[in-house]
Amino acid sequence: MTTPSLFLPPVTQARGTVSLPGSKSLSNRALLLAALAQGRTGLAGLLDSDDTRVMLAALRTLGLEITPVGRDAVQVRGGPRWPVRQADLFLGNAGTAMRPLTAALALMGGDYRLAGVPRMHERPVGDLVQALRGMGCVIEYEGQEGYPPLRIRTGQPDARQTVRVRATVSSQFLTALLMAAPILAAAAAQPVVIELDGPLISQPYIRITLDLMARFGVTVRNVDWQRFEIPAGVAYRPVASLPIEGDASSASYFLGLGAIAGGPVRIEGVGTDSVQGDVAFAEVIEAMGAEVMREPHAMTVRGVSVAFGEQLRAFDLDFNQIPDAAMTAAVLALYADGPCRLRNIGSWRVKETDRIAAMQAELGRLGAHAVAGEDWLTVYPLERDRWRAAEIQTYDDHRMAMCFSLASFGPVPVTVLDPGCVSKTYPGYFDDFQRLVSGPAASFDTA
Repeated sequence: MTTPSLFLPPVTQARGTVSLPGSKSLSNRALLLAALAQGRTGLAGLLDSDDTRVMLAALRTLGLEITPVGRDAVQVRGGPRWPVRQADLFLGNAGTAMRPLTAALALMGGDYRLAGVPRMHERPVGDLVQALRGMGCVIEYEGQEGYPPLRIRTGQPDARQTVRVRATVSSQFLTALLMAAPILAAAAAQPVVIELDGPLISQPYIRITLDLMARFGVTVRNVDWQRFEIPAGVAYRPVASLPIEGDASSASYFLGLGAIAGGPVRIEGVGTDSVQGDVAFAEVIEAMGAEVMREPHAMTVRGVSVAFGEQLRAFDLDFNQIPDAAMTAAVLALYADGPCRLRNIGSWRVKETDRIAAMQAELGRLGAHAVAGEDWLTVYPLERDRWRAAEIQTYDDHRMAMCFSLASFGPVPVTVLDPGCVSKTYPGYFDDFQRLVSGPAASFDTA
């Protein structure tokens, strides 16, 4: 049974330790690469969430053997060609499943239909499809041009020409092509070359992709983040045991929590050894006045106490490289000493919801003034006597629910509607959040 709402009374401080679940970005990438590697791969620390479940279900439908070997571990028996050549796949709202599977299945050939929830059918995929069609793949749109559902047919993929792709809307288009390219490269007489048509958004996510591909035995030549060469004759090799680090995007909520609630808050699972770009959010909260102590696989945060009148420092920052973590910054802006501007966040508009519009609307429910443009948002801090108790709409967007938990450090209650949407990436988020916070009325009710 779903919980329609979660009542969060005002809280004043937070301290303790949280262990992050596995990274969504790493989990779904690792599952796909393990499925493409000839042999058995062991994955440990795998995220258990809606997005990884749809990826696992899709791979099993396609004939892959995936065996659970522990609470958060699986063994995948893969290969470069999958047994099932005709399938109808439901991928929910998981972009990290939809885009890479589109590329992999298109290059393998077969008869496949890929669909998802209604919002997935509003998330663009046209730049990826255009690039794949340029390689000789056959992909049809069942509905609106440029969006899922997709129908994939058997084509004649060719690695002899340079592939060009736009990655200004989503870095997942480039990630999908990179991860699928060894399907062609294995039998090619020359490298598979992918070039960007325009700038690259969210470069750190491509770094994650390249790092994981190297762990599976495929080293990509990266020329100035504009040209990528996959050597001829390469193929993925299985990895006996691959640990999945904690989710750095999820770490942003606890970094923000420590920044406004005194702390210390210790976050285990990501640190200086992380391959994820969102660990850079620690630098954002340091610029706002928090103190962060870093370890290889953990971070500890101490900050101000906004419930007792202290404030964060205002910021004006470009969030192109860490757009998911930037949502946390938008809510932290409520507690700043001046207006805060988030720039270069146009990718928010094609995520699980239009996050710029959603963020502006929900900040307004709390009484805050927020001004939005096509790719920017300015948030004005909220004086303590101007806060309004509010029901926060979450738009079936896990990050809206998680980042607005930080609004409970205002002087009035906040009710989060559909808190269960966090199951997309972090099913236990509110349990962990509530365990860390305290205050005179810290009793949390569900309805």
